[in-house]
Amino acid sequence: MNDKKLEQIGFYTLTDARCRNASAISPLWRCEILLTNQCNFSCHYCRGRSEESYTMPYLEAERIVKKFASHDLKNIRLSGGEPTQYVMLRRLVATCKRSGIERIAISTNGSAGIWLYNDLIDLGVNDFSISLDACCAADNKRMNGGNDSWNTVTDNIRKIAKRTYVTVGVVLDDNNMPEVNKIIEFISGLGVADIRIISAAQHNKLENISMVDKTKFPILNYRLSNHNANRNVRGIMHKDSNSCGLVLDDMAIWKDKHYPCIIYLREGGSPIGDTNKSMRAIREERLKWHKNHKSKEDGICSKNCLDVCIDYNNKFMYSRSIK
Repeated sequence: MNDKKLEQIGFYTLTDARCRNASAISPLWRCEILLTNQCNFSCHYCRGRSEESYTMPYLEAERIVKKFASHDLKNIRLSGGEPTQYVMLRRLVATCKRSGIERIAISTNGSAGIWLYNDLIDLGVNDFSISLDACCAADNKRMNGGNDSWNTVTDNIRKIAKRTYVTVGVVLDDNNMPEVNKIIEFISGLGVADIRIISAAQHNKLENISMVDKTKFPILNYRLSNHNANRNVRGIMHKDSNSCGLVLDDMAIWKDKHYPCIIYLREGGSPIGDTNKSMRAIREERLKWHKNHKSKEDGICSKNCLDVCIDYNNKFMYSRSIK
């Protein structure tokens, strides 16, 4: 990986320049806020927070956005649960835009009315990650826990993709893995910018995927190439970095706490600290976590860290070793 540019992977937040310069005082590169754990789907593989129902008060969400934006936050992702069920979502997106955040992303199941997605685009959202785990209505209903949303979701994907950047996320497990090639072929015809296939945390492997030529989908090609080289989507190997460089300028927020990353949060890991502290204190807490944490000794990181994050951290480690 060291001789390959991170830009070639296809994840726009990952660059060689970011990797070389990341520190406790560099600009904040990315933040993901879980606005609510409410969702109209019941996907059996979901790794959302399982405690009682919670929706972040708008003023708290606004405080976090403005606080991080004042420290040059480049990219923000609003997720959940299902963020389109967050009543104040449009107002929060407008706040993100006014605050100067360059990339405003939404992770959604795609089942809301198209009017809402159009409003969000008009307000500043320029990145949608939409979930679709099947290639037909019956399988989709089975994967999402019984919601009959196939026509709405697929129509929305087509329409949104004509207006802005859209990736479709496909979570794969024993239930839909046999249809993976059909799923990829179906989604490739929806006009999206890319396809993100990922194994469910409970499954943790990809199987029976054809190495097809999808040159217009860099993230899909990245994952297919890894699969072809017998590399799983998740899991740190012995040759990989034992530390996390992403934690320095990338964070996940749930309630009033900041976590190492979204996977660590969803898998029940402990937060690093409190978002009510000063930005200097928050960045110093994350630097301390970076210095003291051993990824290979942490059960969440060692089993669940994604290939793209591992590649970033390997390059991060390499860039420090040659300075």
